Amino acid sequence: MALQFIGIDPNTDKDHCPTVWVDDETQEIVIQGWKAGPDLEAQARAAGPLPDTEAVVRIPARMAQIIREAADAAAGVQ
Repeated sequence: MALQFIGIDPNTDKDHCPTVWVDDETQEIVIQGWKAGPDLEAQARAAGPLPDTEAVVRIPARMAQIIREAADAAAGVQ
């Protein structure tokens, strides 16, 4: 796996922060975010199952452009 750093929450303390990468080998977007609390996780489970191999994370809306960049990078869009 070769992770390409895309961006970090611009309002971060650079230590505990949402971050976005792209895996260059699999063309997958990799996201680090805040763990969902029990209420948010329950809401997500109401929409469908949450397998043990998956997690619900939160990231701020201000990172939308960073996620767009990651989607373009994963798709090979320049």
